[in-house]
Amino acid sequence: MNPSLSLEVRVAQPLKILLVSSEVEPFSKTGGLADVSGALPKALAALGHDVRVLTPKYWGIEKQAGALKTVVPTIAVPIADRRSEGALQEGLMAGRVPVYFLEQDRYYDREALYTTPQGDYQDNCERFIFFCRAAIEGIKALGWKPQVIHANDWQSGLIPVYLRTLYRDDPFFASCASLFTVHNLAFQGTFWHYDMPMTGLGWDLFTPAALEFYGKINFLKGGLVFSTIVNTVSHTYAKEIQTEEFGCGLEGVLKERSQDLHGVVNGIDYEVWNPATDPEIPKRYAPDDLEGKAECKTALRGKFGLAAGPAPLIGMVTRIASQKGLDLVLAALPGIIAEGAQLVLLGTGEPEMEDAFRQAAQRHQGQVAVKIGYDATIARWIYAGADLFLMPSRYEPCGLGQLISLRYGTVPVVRWTGGLCDTVVEFNRSKKTGTGFGFFEYDAKVLLAAVHRALTVYREGTVWRQLSKRGMAQGYSWEQSAREYVTLYKKAIKQASRK
Repeated sequence: MNPSLSLEVRVAQPLKILLVSSEVEPFSKTGGLADVSGALPKALAALGHDVRVLTPKYWGIEKQAGALKTVVPTIAVPIADRRSEGALQEGLMAGRVPVYFLEQDRYYDREALYTTPQGDYQDNCERFIFFCRAAIEGIKALGWKPQVIHANDWQSGLIPVYLRTLYRDDPFFASCASLFTVHNLAFQGTFWHYDMPMTGLGWDLFTPAALEFYGKINFLKGGLVFSTIVNTVSHTYAKEIQTEEFGCGLEGVLKERSQDLHGVVNGIDYEVWNPATDPEIPKRYAPDDLEGKAECKTALRGKFGLAAGPAPLIGMVTRIASQKGLDLVLAALPGIIAEGAQLVLLGTGEPEMEDAFRQAAQRHQGQVAVKIGYDATIARWIYAGADLFLMPSRYEPCGLGQLISLRYGTVPVVRWTGGLCDTVVEFNRSKKTGTGFGFFEYDAKVLLAAVHRALTVYREGTVWRQLSKRGMAQGYSWEQSAREYVTLYKKAIKQASRK
């Protein structure tokens, strides 16, 4: 721990923070929400704050959580004209952060979190109504009173609503603030209006000013409207979602809350993501000795059957979907190969696009390699072994891939959107600055031009190594982001105390 952080632990007034999330690494995960929910509490605890996490107890969670103890044996929540009961069980994250697992087997003891190959669970509305209200009832029964509840994405979007309505006059939650974080505005939790009675809320809240959204209930909108403070996961995305292009129909709501809308860039755990200590990669390396990175590239090529030689290697670890710009990659792929580069892709997603990449790998054997699925070790091999990391996203709230690639000295090529704007700086030869390459227009030819610029520099060995090392020197650990969240918590607490 650095001296400045140690000093804050000794002198700062600790806050009591409850972070509520539907997925938390290492216990459950479908995407970046889990990474944030697993890393941020540890960083807040390192700053000396009393932070605790509440999440569903999904199927098989004990494998990561270990032995749990029941701290609230019964939580009763009204669901329309009946009651559902659950319990809170406590474990620890990283040996220091209490995690409360909400147990209700009928809702959460399932192999998947939200959906199956056949579609979303039909009772997702009921599952997460219970989650939101049971989180409030459970923490009250526990007797630990948070100053701020940090809710995340649509699955916990009703928590700020409940705090401002059903629990408004409850002394236990007097002056309790709420922060609502949007990790991806496209996922909103919309359900038909006949489910409104299950929420326990009156029909007076089924209006355009509250929960109604084109005739449906919208959980995420509830969090946006009723929370004390709203934030999203990068500064640029906070601006973008107030526009029609990126607002997903909620741009008007977000504009109304613009004074309370903030951006905080996600971080990564620099202890977990460190090429000098990473036990999973073929050869460890550091900025002052990049020989190990060359060995990682050789090993990666060998694993995927790519041809040896001087060709630059482009890596991608991504969801295979148009949101991530994979349609652009398919269109630009012949040009990328013509440039003399190779591509290795790891991911899963839209079946038709998966098939298209499989066919591309068959057509370009030795130059293109694709693994459908997700493998944490292979992902690390790609971050370490690739020369460039491609992220041509249509939109990207924050993005973690570019942060990891920078940490591993793999130069990112990105589309300038969302958090990619905030974390990657265009290479400038004359000023000897920048950490990567980017493009604005969503077009395959423009993507290919950015790749061409990158490959031109790649062929200048010394300049490329300097660029790689500059990326490794960037500071996107969770410490700075956690401090920014503390500032937002304090602002929310101050605002809530005036109401």
